[in-house]
Parts: sequence; structure tokens; C-alpha cells
Amino acid sequence: MKIVAFAGSSSSTSINRELVKFVLQSFPNNKINLLDLNNFEMPLFSVDKEKNGFPPQAHQFLTAINEADIIICSMAEHNRNFTAAFKNIFDWCSRINEKVFQNKKMFLMSKSPGGFGGGNSMALAQKNFPAFGADIVESFSLPKFYENFDLKNGIINSDLLKELNDKIANFKQQIN
Repeated sequence: MKIVAFAGSSSSTSINRELVKFVLQSFPNNKINLLDLNNFEMPLFSVDKEKNGFPPQAHQFLTAINEADIIICSMAEHNRNFTAAFKNIFDWCSRINEKVFQNKKMFLMSKSPGGFGGGNSMALAQKNFPAFGADIVESFSLPKFYENFDLKNGIINSDLLKELNDKIANFKQQIN
């Protein structure tokens, strides 16, 4: 199975990326393409710039989605919304193909350093991604990242780890 994975953040110290990498350990023997949003940096989307054509990075992002069987992502949250980096990629890609996620099954996650676990970006994604071709099979939100996650060991809160493992198992069952 081919997996495309990404964190909705361009931070070099992205905690969403750490969560994605931790979850990807549950998918051994699969071909994994872990995207870095920094490789898809483009001009700020506008209809005026669109008239000059689409940046190659937008086509590359869509190609990565197209080549995958499933998507695993963790959405970062800035000011109760998606990050500017993700939103810009999403805006460009959706103008090329409205079904950005190309009807792929998705494991959607979010996290935050606070207690809400990126709930705003999660809610936005759950509401809007299906209209853009995401088949969200399972979702998981990790609150209080620095209390519940260790960079060496992953999720250290046993209740949250059990919840995540149950959701991963359900996701795997649904994609087979």
C-alpha cells in the first residue's frame, strides 16, 4: 500500500510532523511518502496570479496524492484555523483539481500544546475536506502535546495511546 503523509505545518520543529511520524510506525511494510510542506512553497494564491498559470509545486502535491492509496495527515492550528502554509497549498491545488484529496481514504489528526488538541482545525477539516475528495475514515486529536508525547517514545499517556491504537486498527480494517 502506498501512503502519502504530511503535517499541515511548515515548522522545522512541527509537533504535527512528530505525531505523523509516530503513527506511520504502525504501517510497516508500506511505501511511505512523507511530504514536507516547505517543499511546496509557492506565491500567495490570488486570482490575478492564477492567470499566469499554476506553480509546479501545486501539481507536485496533487501528484503525490494521486500516487497514494491512503492519506495520513495531522493538521496544525494557527489562530483557530489552518496554517497559512497549508492553506496556500490547498488553495492552489483546489483550483487545479477541486477534489484535492482525490477520494482517498484519510486518517485525519490534529494536536496542540493546549488542551483543545487543535480542535478548530480538526473541525474545519472534518467539515470541509469531504467536499474536496477526502474520505475521512478515522480521526484523532492529541491535546497537551508536551505532556502526552515524548519525542523518543511517542504518546506516553496510556489512555490516549489506547485510543490512537484503536483508531489505527479501525482505519486499517476499513481500508482493507
